[in-house]
Amino acid sequence: MTLAIVAYGDPVLRKKADPIAKDHPNLDEIIENMKETMYAAFGVGLAAPQVGLSIRMFLVDTSPFAEDEDFSIEERAQLKAFNRTFINAEIMEEEGDEWAFNEGCLSIPDIREDVFRQPKIKIKYQDENFKEHVEEFDGLIARVVQHEYDHIEGILFTDKLSSLKKRLIKGKLSNISKGKIDVDYRMRFPSVKKKR
Repeated sequence: MTLAIVAYGDPVLRKKADPIAKDHPNLDEIIENMKETMYAAFGVGLAAPQVGLSIRMFLVDTSPFAEDEDFSIEERAQLKAFNRTFINAEIMEEEGDEWAFNEGCLSIPDIREDVFRQPKIKIKYQDENFKEHVEEFDGLIARVVQHEYDHIEGILFTDKLSSLKKRLIKGKLSNISKGKIDVDYRMRFPSVKKKR
Protein backbone atom coordinates (compact mmCIF):
# COMPACT_ATOMS: atom_id res chain seq x y z
CA MET A 1 0.00 0.00 0.00
CA THR A 2 1.32 3.42 -0.94
CA LEU A 3 1.53 5.71 2.08
CA ALA A 4 1.24 9.50 2.17
CA ILE A 5 4.59 11.25 2.50
CA VAL A 6 4.67 13.81 5.29
CA ALA A 7 5.39 17.36 4.10
CA TYR A 8 7.85 19.90 5.48
CA GLY A 9 6.42 21.59 8.56
CA ASP A 10 5.05 18.44 10.20
CA PRO A 11 6.49 18.04 13.75
CA VAL A 12 7.26 14.32 13.16
CA LEU A 13 10.10 15.39 10.82
CA ARG A 14 11.76 17.30 13.69
CA LYS A 15 11.57 14.58 16.33
CA LYS A 16 14.43 12.22 17.12
CA ALA A 17 12.94 8.82 16.29
CA ASP A 18 12.57 5.96 18.77
CA PRO A 19 14.45 2.64 18.55
CA ILE A 20 12.55 -0.39 17.23
CA ALA A 21 12.23 -3.73 19.01
CA LYS A 22 12.12 -7.07 17.17
CA ASP A 23 8.44 -7.45 18.03
CA HIS A 24 7.43 -4.04 16.61
CA PRO A 25 3.85 -4.52 15.35
CA ASN A 26 3.44 -5.12 11.59
CA LEU A 27 7.09 -4.30 10.84
CA ASP A 28 7.23 -6.42 7.66
CA GLU A 29 4.10 -4.70 6.37
CA ILE A 30 5.52 -1.24 7.23
CA ILE A 31 8.74 -2.05 5.32
CA GLU A 32 6.79 -3.28 2.26
CA ASN A 33 4.54 -0.21 2.31
CA MET A 34 7.55 2.10 2.64
CA LYS A 35 9.27 0.40 -0.34
CA GLU A 36 6.11 0.75 -2.44
CA THR A 37 5.83 4.42 -1.40
CA MET A 38 9.50 5.16 -2.16
CA TYR A 39 9.29 3.60 -5.64
CA ALA A 40 5.96 5.28 -6.44
CA ALA A 41 7.57 8.67 -5.65
CA PHE A 42 10.80 7.82 -7.57
CA GLY A 43 12.88 8.19 -4.41
CA VAL A 44 16.29 6.65 -3.64
CA GLY A 45 15.62 6.64 0.10
CA LEU A 46 12.77 6.95 2.55
CA ALA A 47 12.81 7.25 6.33
CA ALA A 48 9.97 6.16 8.63
CA PRO A 49 9.35 9.74 9.91
CA GLN A 50 8.56 10.70 6.29
CA VAL A 51 5.50 8.46 6.46
CA GLY A 52 4.56 9.72 9.92
CA LEU A 53 6.27 7.00 11.98
CA SER A 54 8.77 8.22 14.55
CA ILE A 55 10.84 5.03 14.51
CA ARG A 56 14.54 4.51 13.69
CA MET A 57 14.22 2.93 10.28
CA PHE A 58 15.02 3.96 6.72
CA LEU A 59 15.37 2.39 3.30
CA VAL A 60 17.97 3.11 0.63
CA ASP A 61 17.97 1.95 -3.00
CA THR A 62 20.55 3.79 -5.10
CA SER A 63 19.86 1.85 -8.32
CA PRO A 64 18.36 4.89 -10.16
CA PHE A 65 21.81 6.56 -9.97
CA ALA A 66 23.31 3.59 -11.87
CA GLU A 67 22.07 5.16 -15.12
CA ASP A 68 24.20 8.29 -14.56
CA GLU A 69 27.18 8.21 -16.90
CA ASP A 70 29.15 10.63 -14.68
CA PHE A 71 30.04 7.58 -12.58
CA SER A 72 32.57 4.91 -13.48
CA ILE A 73 31.38 1.44 -14.50
CA GLU A 74 32.45 0.12 -11.09
CA GLU A 75 30.58 2.89 -9.22
CA ARG A 76 27.48 2.31 -11.35
CA ALA A 77 27.57 -1.42 -10.54
CA GLN A 78 27.77 -0.62 -6.79
CA LEU A 79 24.90 1.87 -7.04
CA LYS A 80 22.77 -0.60 -9.01
CA ALA A 81 23.24 -3.32 -6.38
CA PHE A 82 22.74 -1.20 -3.25
CA ASN A 83 19.34 -1.82 -1.65
CA ARG A 84 19.14 -1.95 2.16
CA THR A 85 16.83 -1.55 5.12
CA PHE A 86 18.47 0.19 8.09
CA ILE A 87 16.98 -0.34 11.56
CA ASN A 88 18.28 1.34 14.74
CA ALA A 89 21.18 2.80 12.77
CA GLU A 90 23.99 4.71 14.43
CA ILE A 91 26.69 6.52 12.44
CA MET A 92 29.92 5.80 14.29
CA GLU A 93 32.35 7.81 12.12
CA GLU A 94 32.26 10.35 9.30
CA GLU A 95 35.54 11.28 7.65
CA GLY A 96 37.16 12.99 4.69
CA ASP A 97 36.90 16.41 3.09
CA GLU A 98 33.33 17.58 2.68
CA TRP A 99 31.97 17.61 -0.87
CA ALA A 100 28.88 19.20 -2.36
CA PHE A 101 26.08 17.34 -4.10
CA ASN A 102 22.68 18.60 -5.18
CA GLU A 103 20.14 17.03 -2.81
CA GLY A 104 16.38 16.93 -2.73
CA CYS A 105 13.83 15.31 -0.44
CA LEU A 106 10.40 13.72 -0.96
CA SER A 107 9.12 15.67 2.07
CA ILE A 108 10.41 18.94 0.56
CA PRO A 109 9.41 18.67 -3.13
CA ASP A 110 10.71 21.06 -5.80
CA ILE A 111 13.63 22.29 -3.71
CA ARG A 112 17.12 21.07 -4.59
CA GLU A 113 20.28 22.56 -3.12
CA ASP A 114 23.97 21.72 -2.83
CA VAL A 115 24.71 20.13 0.54
CA PHE A 116 28.18 19.48 1.92
CA ARG A 117 28.80 16.09 3.54
CA GLN A 118 31.84 13.98 4.37
CA PRO A 119 32.51 11.22 1.82
CA LYS A 120 33.08 8.23 4.14
CA ILE A 121 30.98 6.82 6.95
CA LYS A 122 31.04 3.88 9.31
CA ILE A 123 27.58 2.81 10.44
CA LYS A 124 26.15 0.21 12.78
CA TYR A 125 22.62 -0.99 12.04
CA GLN A 126 20.26 -3.95 12.00
CA ASP A 127 18.66 -5.30 8.84
CA GLU A 128 14.99 -6.30 8.51
CA ASN A 129 15.84 -9.65 10.23
CA PHE A 130 17.50 -7.75 13.12
CA LYS A 131 20.92 -9.08 12.18
CA GLU A 132 23.52 -6.52 13.26
CA HIS A 133 25.99 -5.05 10.73
CA VAL A 134 28.89 -2.62 10.97
CA GLU A 135 29.81 -1.33 7.52
CA GLU A 136 31.71 1.46 5.81
CA PHE A 137 30.32 3.30 2.82
CA ASP A 138 31.70 6.08 0.66
CA GLY A 139 30.70 8.38 -2.17
CA LEU A 140 27.08 8.63 -3.22
CA ILE A 141 25.94 5.63 -1.16
CA ALA A 142 27.37 7.26 1.99
CA ARG A 143 25.60 10.51 1.09
CA VAL A 144 22.17 8.90 0.63
CA VAL A 145 22.61 6.99 3.91
CA GLN A 146 23.61 10.24 5.69
CA HIS A 147 20.56 12.05 4.28
CA GLU A 148 18.16 9.31 5.44
CA TYR A 149 19.97 8.94 8.79
CA ASP A 150 19.43 12.67 9.38
CA HIS A 151 15.67 12.05 9.10
CA ILE A 152 15.68 9.67 12.09
CA GLU A 153 17.65 12.33 14.01
CA GLY A 154 15.04 15.03 13.21
CA ILE A 155 17.36 16.84 10.76
CA LEU A 156 16.44 17.97 7.23
CA PHE A 157 18.84 18.74 4.39
CA THR A 158 17.66 22.37 4.44
CA ASP A 159 19.16 22.67 7.95
CA LYS A 160 22.60 22.29 6.39
CA LEU A 161 22.21 25.31 4.08
CA SER A 162 23.71 28.76 4.61
CA SER A 163 21.48 31.38 6.21
CA LEU A 164 21.30 33.18 2.84
CA LYS A 165 20.06 30.02 1.05
CA LYS A 166 17.56 29.43 3.87
CA ARG A 167 16.17 32.94 3.42
CA LEU A 168 15.91 32.43 -0.36
CA ILE A 169 13.81 29.26 0.00
CA LYS A 170 11.72 30.40 2.99
CA GLY A 171 8.67 31.21 0.83
CA LYS A 172 8.84 27.87 -0.99
CA LEU A 173 9.08 26.00 2.32
CA SER A 174 6.08 27.90 3.65
CA ASN A 175 4.07 26.96 0.54
CA ILE A 176 5.00 23.28 0.95
CA SER A 177 3.84 23.26 4.58
CA LYS A 178 0.52 24.83 3.47
CA GLY A 179 0.00 22.27 0.70
CA LYS A 180 0.45 24.87 -2.06
CA ILE A 181 2.43 22.52 -4.30
CA ASP A 182 1.75 19.98 -7.04
CA VAL A 183 3.37 16.57 -6.67
CA ASP A 184 2.97 13.23 -8.44
CA TYR A 185 2.67 11.25 -5.20
CA ARG A 186 0.46 11.21 -2.11
CA MET A 187 1.41 13.77 0.54
CA ARG A 188 0.12 14.69 3.97
CA PHE A 189 0.40 18.37 4.83
CA PRO A 190 0.50 19.80 8.36
CA SER A 191 -2.86 21.28 9.32
CA VAL A 192 -2.85 25.01 8.77
CA LYS A 193 -4.12 26.78 11.88
CA LYS A 194 -6.83 29.33 11.14
CA LYS A 195 -6.51 32.81 12.64
CA ARG A 196 -9.35 33.93 14.87
